[in-house]
Amino acid sequence: MPDPSPSRTNVLLIGGGGREHALALRLAQSPNLGELWTSHPSNPGLAAIAKPVDVPVDARELYRLEQFCQKRSIGLVVIGPEDPLAEGFADRLASPTTLVFGPTAAGARLESDKAWCKQLLRAASIPTADARAFSDFDAACQHLESRASDDEDVAIAVERFATLRDAALRRKLIDAMVRVGKARLASQPIAASDITLLKNSAHFKDLFRDQAPDAAAIAAHCVPLAQAYARVRPDLPVIKASGLAKGKGVVVPDTLEQAVLALERMLVKREFGPAGAKVLIEERLEGPEVSVLAITDGSTLLMLPPCQDHKRLGDNDTGPNTGGMGAFCPSPRVDDDLLQRVERDILIPTLDALRRDDIDYRGVLYAGIMLTPGGPKVLEFNARFGDPETQPLMARLDADLLDILLHAARGTLDHAHARWDPRPACTIVLASQGYPEKPRTGRVITGLDEAAAIQNATIHHAGTRREGNDILTAGGRVLGVTALGDTLADARHTAYRAADLINFEGKLMRRDIALHTPTPPRRTRQPTP
Repeated sequence: MPDPSPSRTNVLLIGGGGREHALALRLAQSPNLGELWTSHPSNPGLAAIAKPVDVPVDARELYRLEQFCQKRSIGLVVIGPEDPLAEGFADRLASPTTLVFGPTAAGARLESDKAWCKQLLRAASIPTADARAFSDFDAACQHLESRASDDEDVAIAVERFATLRDAALRRKLIDAMVRVGKARLASQPIAASDITLLKNSAHFKDLFRDQAPDAAAIAAHCVPLAQAYARVRPDLPVIKASGLAKGKGVVVPDTLEQAVLALERMLVKREFGPAGAKVLIEERLEGPEVSVLAITDGSTLLMLPPCQDHKRLGDNDTGPNTGGMGAFCPSPRVDDDLLQRVERDILIPTLDALRRDDIDYRGVLYAGIMLTPGGPKVLEFNARFGDPETQPLMARLDADLLDILLHAARGTLDHAHARWDPRPACTIVLASQGYPEKPRTGRVITGLDEAAAIQNATIHHAGTRREGNDILTAGGRVLGVTALGDTLADARHTAYRAADLINFEGKLMRRDIALHTPTPPRRTRQPTP
């Protein structure tokens, strides 16, 4: 690492995942770097190239980090993750002598408050999915069921309970009907409490007014609704936690039962904490999804090559959503014309809308885009580099990252220049057993040196730690294996070749990253001008 000097910039990098390791590797190559400091020296990859910060990195003690920046003459703070952005690290750490790459807390609301972001997009006429925000479970369920009322059995239940003023009682009755119907279909015991609740309701008293209903008659009446709740529907809306949920707060339900369960997990059980205190019930869009990232100083945009990531845990996009199981760059789905359209119709109007709210946004503007038959639409915004999209992006960057980030933080991004290796890059994520719900950690990792020795491959540490001479798993996403290739197929082959050399107990890895995507023509590396 270069020695510090007055002409060089000392950098503090906040964050300890694979994204930050990829950024650190690029920053360390800058001839203008002084000292590189890391907030997460427990990450072995970061510890190998950066100095450890010797004060707490905590929102409650930000004054300690402010003092650290003054003492160590930090010229630039680079904030990687979303949490410190939402907590106002950029607001506090910026000073006349310290620049910050990363938006203020107000700008970070694009990611930390999806309901607010949706309002901003609507006001600016930016193409996005229709959505409604809810903080009340019963109201959210009622809206969800109204969206599915084209199903006759759902419509009957909605209509029969529509006159109930007590929304909580309405919910209890519908849930009881679904449970009773499911039990009847599965030939399982039916809870007596559910039968009693239904039997005493005005709806069932009216339905069976000429006779006293028994359990069998009530159960038979509940079966159609239970079947409707279990019926697969491709048109159900998406359920999103409005706050920060580490990439796991999005549920794409196949059935009405799954959708209601997602609402319950967020609004009642609070499995996502404050992030799920408000939810969006959002129109499900159809089409391929791409990630379009740009670096901005608030007025100028530096468009980055489009990426494509894989959120689901399993092959063929099965299993739960995760923070990301792999990515590749560039995405063949986005040509220059489409990229210009996204810039013109989405990113520039978003910056304009932020400025109208007096938000000076400096950092990364990351749009998750669905390529619908009606054109590109925003799924969501992130206020930082993506993970794992950053890994293939940084593998392809053929320019001084520090210079680019400094220009963005100064407001002079129009003077920055970025060049890109023409070769595609592919990243494979290795995850722990139990990820994303309850990852198992503390497993010894082998094969790292062998994998790193493969030409054109880079190993990015995410959830790892060192214990003596061993590297252990320490999180859900453990490592990212990134490779360049003359074609995307070549990059994919090299990345999997390296990934297969790395082993730890319970290793999870998708086998279809970049597999079902058309690849561009073979390219050769051009000399740097």
